[in-house]
Amino acid sequence: MAKIENGRQSADSRSIRTISSSHMDDESSLGSDSEINGFTNDRHTDKYGFIGGAQQYSEESAQDVPPEVLRQREVKWLDMLSNWDKWMVKRHKKVRLRCQKGIPPSLRGRAWLYLSGGKVKREQNRGKFEELDSQAGDPKELDVIEKDLHRQFPFHEMFVSRGGHGQQDLFRVLKAYTLYRPEEGYCQAQAPIAAVLLMHMPAEDAFWGLVQICEKYLPGYYSAGLEAIQLDGEILYALTRRVSPLAYRHLEKHKMEPILYMTEWFMCAFSRTLPWASVLRVWDMFLCDGVKIIFRVGLVLLKCMLGTREKLKACQGQYETMELLRAIEPRYMQEGFLVREVLEVPVSERDVEREHHVQLKRWRKNHGELHCKSPPRMHGARAIMASEPPSRQDLRQNPTIIVESPLPPPQPTPQLKKGEKKSKKEGSMKKAPPVMEIPNPYPLPGDPSASTEISSASTEISSASAYSERLNSTAAPRQ
Repeated sequence: MAKIENGRQSADSRSIRTISSSHMDDESSLGSDSEINGFTNDRHTDKYGFIGGAQQYSEESAQDVPPEVLRQREVKWLDMLSNWDKWMVKRHKKVRLRCQKGIPPSLRGRAWLYLSGGKVKREQNRGKFEELDSQAGDPKELDVIEKDLHRQFPFHEMFVSRGGHGQQDLFRVLKAYTLYRPEEGYCQAQAPIAAVLLMHMPAEDAFWGLVQICEKYLPGYYSAGLEAIQLDGEILYALTRRVSPLAYRHLEKHKMEPILYMTEWFMCAFSRTLPWASVLRVWDMFLCDGVKIIFRVGLVLLKCMLGTREKLKACQGQYETMELLRAIEPRYMQEGFLVREVLEVPVSERDVEREHHVQLKRWRKNHGELHCKSPPRMHGARAIMASEPPSRQDLRQNPTIIVESPLPPPQPTPQLKKGEKKSKKEGSMKKAPPVMEIPNPYPLPGDPSASTEISSASTEISSASAYSERLNSTAAPRQ
């Protein structure tokens, strides 16, 4: 253990830029970053990859889906992803419903990439990430990125090791974005967004997912001046008046500016606020339906924490209110409760856009024109797909594992010359012998055909054994 830690100290003292430029072949054989950093089996890691109970509410918050239900959902999602354009055009409501139920963990990364439009963006810009990754980057931006790496989910096994694989990929993704959008540069709130994506997909896919979130879902959020997030703060404040009048009056009474309590919520898409099980469910809905989901989650938390007179008795001022919103009760963040409440909040895309125009008009009156001209916001996967229609080739899933078939390749049929006729013998089709069905030795639980197959198979086996016994008795030599 000491040798590993000492060995790591020399690597940690180097810049992440030096480490990421080398292949690190020696360390890649040591296993996960938690093992490299000295965390062994005595430290409990939850199913999301967090070490030592860092996500203290995830275990209680998570809803366990039965394995058979999970398998059924995986089959349905595989079918959707194989015919993505048809599903999005003709059966978008069904896609939305399945996102609300929760994307299967095994397919979440691939589904997020399709929902966000990152898959199409990657296919249309082949080689772009490698090109950006090979460039040096702005030293000032890289210094800031490097200082932020260890702050991103430090107790997740992917990012626990300073200079480990997770931090290297995070550095590559953030550096590539600063080169892709030099006018925007790097913002600290982009790091947790990129880290969440990296937990579910490779670096190149995470980069294009980050591009889509920054440009389509939350445009202007990470630009200098943070004007877009301030504008959305005013939208949230106005929507609070309709959803929870009591909470609105309390915030108004104590002159609580929205930027004080909603900045981290919105800029990090609640990834640093909620238990991880709830984060994943919120992101499933957010990448399907857009920013209205983020508004709804914020409204639910404000209503739960400030929506009753009993709650407000403990909040006699601005400081107490801020402390209350920083320490949200776990029961309100529980996966099932939160998703149910979010789906019931009466806020639509049209409501968000209508309030956006009102607040933009007010902003121009008080502050003048926006300094940052952001592209229009896209409300979810369907709007993104309509704005940039993909080709079938863009949506095609490239195989990651190619297995060669053990069977010989089919022989080509001989071509007949002109005037040559098939003989009757060659032309006649022989009837193929019936295929004997072999019972499944590992039937799935609840499979109705499994029991009949096994019983019929056992009957055949018993009759065969009885027949062989009779043969043996007749063939035995006479005494």
